[in-house]
Amino acid sequence: MGGDPVIEAVRRGDDDAVRVLLAGGADPEAVDGRGVSALCLAVAAFDSSAAGHLVEAGADALRRLPDWSTPLLRAVDSGSVALVIEVLGGAPLDGAAGAELLARARLWHERGPVAVLRERTGASGPVEYGRVRDRDGVSWCHEVRLGGSAVHDGHAGVLTLLEEHLGLRPGVGELAGRACALEHPDGEHASWLQIVGTLAGRQDDATWLAAAALRAHPDPLRRRFGAQVLASLHLGGYRHGTRSPFLERARELFLDWGAAEEHPDVLAEVLGGLAPFRDPRIQPLGLARLGHPAPQVRARVAALLESTPSRGLERWTYTPEGLDAMLRLARDPDAGVREDAVYQLADRKDPSPAVGDALAAALDDEEQDIRIWAVFGLAERDDPRCVEGAGRVGAVADRAARAWILDAPARFERRRREREAAAASE
Repeated sequence: MGGDPVIEAVRRGDDDAVRVLLAGGADPEAVDGRGVSALCLAVAAFDSSAAGHLVEAGADALRRLPDWSTPLLRAVDSGSVALVIEVLGGAPLDGAAGAELLARARLWHERGPVAVLRERTGASGPVEYGRVRDRDGVSWCHEVRLGGSAVHDGHAGVLTLLEEHLGLRPGVGELAGRACALEHPDGEHASWLQIVGTLAGRQDDATWLAAAALRAHPDPLRRRFGAQVLASLHLGGYRHGTRSPFLERARELFLDWGAAEEHPDVLAEVLGGLAPFRDPRIQPLGLARLGHPAPQVRARVAALLESTPSRGLERWTYTPEGLDAMLRLARDPDAGVREDAVYQLADRKDPSPAVGDALAAALDDEEQDIRIWAVFGLAERDDPRCVEGAGRVGAVADRAARAWILDAPARFERRRREREAAAASE
């Protein structure tokens, strides 16, 4: 006799099955033969999607377990920001529950996952690390394994998330220090992104001024953090369905900063902040950085090259200088720079034959993602070279998630058959 279907779906990581079962009336508080709930299984597996479905369906994230923990406390222990977001849900917390969660998050953050794991497991052996993508698909973190237990190193982000949920507002300086003290202060680390996102969500003048003041900080990491907060602030209005009050200020600040900044990591962040704007002063700034020795800077240039819509909104045309720069970037020795350029060429669909030839040349690139974008761009241009190019892409691990991009040659073939049939019927 089989076990509970929700339990089995969680164990095999089938999030869609969990969602469908719950929508059909399955019990979100299902337990396995040992009395472990489906939510606790999802937390143990860092499965934020399944945990979110269970909580939404009514699973109790604050239910006391035999060890006196709760599923939410276990999620905090896990160090996965995405997992805590889903298990936390939108439910308010009373004072005692909130204080308990904050204390647990601070413990992990201040002492570090290795020290806490050693104390909990009693293990003295070597620590194993592995870089993993969080289940949100955007951020990454390190998985820390010791003594048969594993956690993610996102506790700084978890603490920041809980503070926001409970109405606490640490200042920009405190949060900047928290982000820059991370062992891996990467702009895509789950903790860094949560801290930046928390500040961006405030949409207030005090946050803007404090982040802008970081431009003068001697530490380039602080300057990079400040630039990312400012860029996120001026985009924050879109996330809230309003026009951000920081748009004009951001454009002028980044134009001035981009002309003066010398540190490549900071400069790349500042140039990235200019990408959403259309202003005739931006392309010259990008062209001036075209030959920058740092690839992270050159990678930002493609998004700064001016293009204007033609044929409605379906195609864009680069200026002659911009097109020459794009073609140069598509041949850059750095794979990341080439990928950004090929993506832009594929997405903009500039009708110049030189663009089609550049995309065709990228079909032989050693990087699969570049080949994928090249095929997509050719297909969107109705260039028959996409058909042969599709055979060069190779097996794609996450094909289902990228189906629209990968199926572009099939759509081209369908359009071609339709045109041929229409021509034959005339």
